[in-house]
Amino acid sequence: MDNAQLWQRYQDWLYYNEELGFYIDISRIDFDDAFVAQMEPKFDKAFQDIAATEAGAIANPDENRMVGHYWLRDPDLAPTAELKQDIVETQNKIIDFKEKVHSGVICPPSGGKFTDILSIGIGGSALGPQFVAQALAPHNPPLKIHFLDNTDPAGIDKVLTEIGDRLPYTLVSVISKSGGTPETRNGMLEVKKVYEDNGLDFSAHAFAITGKNSKLEAVAKEERWLDIFPMRDWVGGRTSELSAVGMAAAALQGIYVRDMLKGAKMMDALTRKSSIKENPAALLALAWYAAGHGKGEKDMVILPYKDSLLLFSRYLQQLIMESLGKEKDLDGKTVNQGIAVYGNKGSTDQHAYVQQLREGVNNFFLTFVEVLEDREGDTVEVESNISSGDYLLGFLLGTREALSEKQRESITITIPQVNEITVGALIALYERAVGIYASLVNINAYHQPGVEAGKKAAASVLDIQTKLIEELQNTQTPISLEDLASKIQASDRLEIAYKILRHLHANQRGVILEGNFSNPDSLKVSWPGN
Repeated sequence: MDNAQLWQRYQDWLYYNEELGFYIDISRIDFDDAFVAQMEPKFDKAFQDIAATEAGAIANPDENRMVGHYWLRDPDLAPTAELKQDIVETQNKIIDFKEKVHSGVICPPSGGKFTDILSIGIGGSALGPQFVAQALAPHNPPLKIHFLDNTDPAGIDKVLTEIGDRLPYTLVSVISKSGGTPETRNGMLEVKKVYEDNGLDFSAHAFAITGKNSKLEAVAKEERWLDIFPMRDWVGGRTSELSAVGMAAAALQGIYVRDMLKGAKMMDALTRKSSIKENPAALLALAWYAAGHGKGEKDMVILPYKDSLLLFSRYLQQLIMESLGKEKDLDGKTVNQGIAVYGNKGSTDQHAYVQQLREGVNNFFLTFVEVLEDREGDTVEVESNISSGDYLLGFLLGTREALSEKQRESITITIPQVNEITVGALIALYERAVGIYASLVNINAYHQPGVEAGKKAAASVLDIQTKLIEELQNTQTPISLEDLASKIQASDRLEIAYKILRHLHANQRGVILEGNFSNPDSLKVSWPGN
């Protein structure tokens, strides 16, 4: 297309909502009117599926669950009065808790006020709160947030070192729906020990966000933690940012969570429209389907041109890949669906991977995120009539043009500024687009059997470790890897057994390995004192 044709196509496909000041441009995705007409029956079904989900239908048949994250920002949509009351009461309870912490009514045992919050969670219990903290936390928040989102001992130590002498003034949030998530449990136990080693009462600093009747709820009640906020089984981890999971941390940092809910509610209303051109989430889903031919044949690259949106791609990585990455469709047919997501930020990407995006393998489409407002306060000119923000826009538009010249497809989303309303709207937009796309390709977006398989595999590894240690402690002489594995009926897991033993040896955990490490079969294994 020449420039005049591109300009006309831009106007034909531009979506704008005045109330949100929100634009979506899918004109640089390669599709035509015939494709849109062909897709309309699929979209009609998707709109019906979404309406049924919001009305309380079982949208996750594998787990026989409703999917209700939409009700969080509009409790009137909840299918029962009890659910509506639960949502409203939880939100009010979070605000009340925040106000008591900020005012010092809820305070450390030693007096004063809490200055920091340590959030312990993984996956959806970390990625959403991290994204929102990066995007919206004020420069001098009432509580500065820190995250433990892994079971890496060195990472745990680093975070606790950063907190340092503020530990007595640090509030701890422990987030796990089941209460048995290993990474979260491990972080809690490590942090609890640090509090105890410093003569501090952990329970006077901790609150839980967890499912009803979970292991974590039982612990929090027994130890008399400060409070417990609910995680409901109709809200999945990757769609939980606007539940207690994200709202508690955000509110404590001084983020206006009511405005986040308002922005999400406004976007939800726009994405209920049953016309592709009038529905921003449908436009996104249409673009994703066209770019990847409905089979995820192209990766999604997210490029926000704003430092505060740095973690948006990481947040979307889980939301999209965990929702859409499925082996089977709803009819049990093997489809191997999914869209791979990665990203950086503009204009950092100019010096990172745009070279490959323009001249390498054309296996992706981009989403540029543009923010109209450069900064709060006066503009600073770095050249005559040119500011740093002008350069940022120049890099965005220039990159878009350079990629378009090479037939690299792109979407552009534009928001007026990064604030609670626009961030809430972005979260709602992508949650809805995922739901619509899942319907288009006939998959369950709300379960994660692959994640569960990984958890089971990890548990089996730890079971082998326990058996290896028990056997070694009862073996009086050095033994070969093969013989040791045989004794615990793990001959078919010899590589796993070797790597477990190597890890224990490297950390001086009792295992002694002797021999040629370039030839693991030659190694002998023993236990000290045997």
